[in-house]
Amino acid sequence: MTDELLTRHRAVMPSWMSLLYEEPIEIVHAHDRRMTDSQGRTYLDFFAGVLTNSMGYDVAEIGDAVRKQLDTGILHTSTLYLIRSQVELAERIAKLSNIPDAKVFFTNSGSEANDTALMLATQYRRSNQVLAMRNSYHGRSFGTVAITGNRGWSASALSPVKVNYVHGGYRYRSPFRDMTDADYIDACVADLVDVLDTATAGDVACLIAEPIQGVGGFSLPPDGLFRAMKEVLDSYGVLFISDEVQTGWGRTGEHFWGIEAHGVTPDMMTFAKGLGNGLAVGGVVARGDVLDCFQAQSFSTFGGNPVSMAGATAVLDYINDHNLQANCAARGAQLLSGLRAADSPIVAEVRGKGLMIGIELIKPGTTTPNVPAAARMLEETKKRGLLIGKGGLHGNVLRLGPPMTLTAEEAQEGLDILIDALAATNAALA
Repeated sequence: MTDELLTRHRAVMPSWMSLLYEEPIEIVHAHDRRMTDSQGRTYLDFFAGVLTNSMGYDVAEIGDAVRKQLDTGILHTSTLYLIRSQVELAERIAKLSNIPDAKVFFTNSGSEANDTALMLATQYRRSNQVLAMRNSYHGRSFGTVAITGNRGWSASALSPVKVNYVHGGYRYRSPFRDMTDADYIDACVADLVDVLDTATAGDVACLIAEPIQGVGGFSLPPDGLFRAMKEVLDSYGVLFISDEVQTGWGRTGEHFWGIEAHGVTPDMMTFAKGLGNGLAVGGVVARGDVLDCFQAQSFSTFGGNPVSMAGATAVLDYINDHNLQANCAARGAQLLSGLRAADSPIVAEVRGKGLMIGIELIKPGTTTPNVPAAARMLEETKKRGLLIGKGGLHGNVLRLGPPMTLTAEEAQEGLDILIDALAATNAALA
């Protein structure tokens, strides 16, 4: 049945819509942190639908909230009418953002949220010039592909904005990699100033950055980089957008938003993924004067719909009620320390915060990206009952982003599988 479905998939789906694994799997059931495929095989999930299923699966509180909304008979009304749950959730997010006089606009996805933020920034600043980070990823839409600093995900050279890329987000292969944290920050800030003064007309709209680069392989700069960058941006009047699509809602363990590690409050933040636990929800929270800058009318047909708002509110409640930020910190420390202690010859770096962990694979004794090892690791972990992801500029980074409800026992189970799979991969490719 899986072979038949794969054949049908390839016949009607685009070739660029890739599937994981040599033999792709169909998920037919899930509970807690485990998923079962159509062949009856069960897996521990360490990727959470690309960090989207943040609470795991079959969570009673979230299901009950969604069913309660369904029982009203209202799946959709549109933002042309008052939606109480939308207003209430927006109030909570605005307060959590710490952005002064914040307002919120809901969308359907992270791509749409980032596209909206770009449109707001360019309108507010009356400029089409945008700064982004090298190795970044911000979505699949026309505008967000244009600011993606990763060739593997940049499908078109056409762009509605003029973009320049700055250093800082990915340290391992940076020309500044061997510097101290303080010197690294100084070098990246100097690069930012140089780009502003030489490659732009000065009136730049914004800098958009992920506090931890997701598709880029969970790479991250030293804490404090974006505070130092925002000091420069403020002196030029440039807006700062923090892309919290993957880092938001406490996943990093240290803070509720990824950007808080840098001791700075952005002008805008975008969010999606984990807030919906599988429901389509995204949005922008920004300074009121920025979010109000449109002169034309606009709205979102499905953004902020009652079903997504009910589910997202339940997710936010669940995060707070179960202190999941602390759980992310504890389980992340457990995984990071275990992986670093494994000391595999094909592992160059284990990095990340909380339940956002990247494992950069290299050919032993070199810094050369080990792409075959990453592909082999996906197969070896799958064979042992663990689902993970991969990313990075070269496709050589393993990505671990389990549900935020991961238990200590499950973390150890996944860790044991990963260490065993690393040994098997190293032996097979030696």
